[in-house]
Parts: sequence; structure tokens; C-alpha cells
Amino acid sequence: MNKSSENISMLSYQRFVTPLTLLSTLLMSCTASAVSPSVVVGAEGKAGNELIDPYQRRFDRPQPVVVIVGDNGGTELTDFVIPFGVLASSGVATVVSVSTAPGAMQMFPALKVQAQYTLQQFDEAFPQGADYVVIPAIKDQDNVDLINWLTTQSGKGSSLVSICNGAITLANTGLMNGHRATAHWASEKSRALNFPDVFWQKNTRYVADGKIISSAGISASLPISIALVQAIAGLDKANAVAAELGVTDWSSNHSSDAFQQLNDDPSMSWRVQHKEPARLNIPLNDGTDEIALALRAEAYTHSGAARVISVSDSVKAITTRHNLLIVPDKQIVISTPSAALNSKSRTLPSAKALDEALDEIANEYGSPAAVQAARVMEYPSLYLK
Repeated sequence: MNKSSENISMLSYQRFVTPLTLLSTLLMSCTASAVSPSVVVGAEGKAGNELIDPYQRRFDRPQPVVVIVGDNGGTELTDFVIPFGVLASSGVATVVSVSTAPGAMQMFPALKVQAQYTLQQFDEAFPQGADYVVIPAIKDQDNVDLINWLTTQSGKGSSLVSICNGAITLANTGLMNGHRATAHWASEKSRALNFPDVFWQKNTRYVADGKIISSAGISASLPISIALVQAIAGLDKANAVAAELGVTDWSSNHSSDAFQQLNDDPSMSWRVQHKEPARLNIPLNDGTDEIALALRAEAYTHSGAARVISVSDSVKAITTRHNLLIVPDKQIVISTPSAALNSKSRTLPSAKALDEALDEIANEYGSPAAVQAARVMEYPSLYLK
């Protein structure tokens, strides 16, 4: 893997209608070096009753090979980017991004990512297969090429890790049958109906059943990624990574029932009173913190209050802090923020970007917008209490 970029530059969100007002509130953590909080959570309750089996070294590899795979036609942004960023920042694995076909992957609800390999190219470069394959939610859950590739990877000994409704794609391989698993709270009924041979679990952030590992919705990508670090490199390393990211609880403890109870309450939706989302520009720069970027883009878009567009002064892909390539949606001239605005920016650990974004959304658009974002992202938040 290439060394991480040392040029950590400022990422800002800018709305067309009132650019200075929004820019001044949103300049923040996406470019700051991670700050370790003073509190490091101990071993107790870290993973609840769910522990991923410790990594067993194979093929004389110095590190395990972890693939984050996505589909060009539509892949959940955070499901893909968070495991990539967490594992890459930890330094415990060789982390590889893979797409089903050549070209950029359209992520949802925002951004485009250029993977390092296609499925075929990965097979040529790593004929022995991956040690772990992370499967985000994708729009084409029946993608035959991906299903066949996952089956082949499993046959080579890979552990398969689904994030959110990536579990549906994994269930379509048949490899989940007879295993415990979980996914996003909103797909609970349909999963039980369509995959009756899977022992679906609820009220858990992630489930580890041998080489079949799965997580709940979207924001669960953070705790399960740290749990993977623990499986590969031990609890002390996982604690250190969690502290650096600003994650104080990465246990499997969770209540999906709380999200189900809110699902039928129309007052929880920002769209009840608003129809047209605001348009937000995200200027892209080399060295951007991909974890904070993904969390903020997801939160703003899932709030229903905003539509996120990535922009750059070049059509070329930018390289994030840990060498993920993001392709801008549009090429425009980006004004440099004033010194006064820069002085108001704050540095935060990467994972804290989500809490900060929810606060900003509530202040800018109202609490229902923040509630909707937290609900869609299945994020235990003050806005859901």
C-alpha cells in the first residue's frame, strides 16, 4: 500500500444560497489530524457477546488482506468508506478497494469512489484470495458477478463481513444459511421472509458467527471495523484505534427496536414540512479525512434537508488521507476561505464528525432533520432519545 498523504487540507461544506453562513459553521474536522481523547474504554463490554474469531495467519502474509468491495451501479458510501478508513488507519492490514467493473463507483447517497481493482484484477493480483471481504449495501443486491465472486472468495477461506444491507447480497449467496446474522433495522421483516434459513438477530450492532460476520445499519460500520482490528491485532490495538477515532463504545450492545418504534411516526420526518433539499457543495482536496467526509455527507443527505455535490478545481480524482480515490461530481473554481473563517474551524477525531453534523443539521434545519438522519443511519443519538 502507498503511504498516506501528508498534505492534510481543509474540507468545507458550502451551500449555494447562503454560503458564508453555512461555511462558517461547517468548517471542521475533515482535515484535522485525529485527536486522541483522554479516556480509553477498557475491555469490559467492548464487544458484548460478539467476538470475531482471532485472525489466523495464512500464506506467509505479513498482514491479512482486507477487501472492501462495491458495485459501480450504487454502493452505500459509509458502508464502504468507514471500514476502508478504519482498517487503513490502523495499519494492521493490507486494505484494498475493489469494484465490480472498471470506472468510478456511484455511491449513495453521495460521492463517487474509484477503486484500486476490479474483481478480475484483484483475482489476478491476489490469486490466493482475501482474508476478509467487507460487503456494503448495494443497490443491485442480486448482482450475479459479485455473488459468484463472494462464493469463490469464501471457498478460498475468506471471512465475509457484511455492513448494513450488504447482508442481503451475502444472503443471496446461500453462505449465510444456518448462521446468525443482522442488518439494517428497516429490512428486518423482508429479510425474515426472503431468507428463512438465516438466523436473523436484532438489537445488536454486529454478529460474529465464524467466517460469517454482519453488522446493523450504516453507522454500525464503525464498531464492527474496530472489532475487526481487535480480531487481527488484539484488544490493546483496538482500544488505541478507537481512542484515536473518538469512539468510546464499540460494543455490540444496541436496540434496533427503538428505531422500529419511530418508523411509523410521520412527525419524525423532515420532509413532512419541506420538499426541496438545499444544495451543498463539498470541496474535495488531497488529504481529506475520508471517515469524517463520509459521515458528514451521509448525515446531511439522509436528513432530507440537503443534497450533497462534491466539487474540485480539477476533474482528477483526489486522494484521501488513506489513499482512497474520490472523483468530484463537478469542476468549479473554489474560493479559499478567509482567515477569519479558518480561525473558527475546530479539530475533532474522525468519528465525532457525525455527532457534530447532527448538531449542525438540527441548528440549521431543525431537530426533525437530525432525527431523520440518525434514524436512517441507525445511529444511537441524543436526537432519538
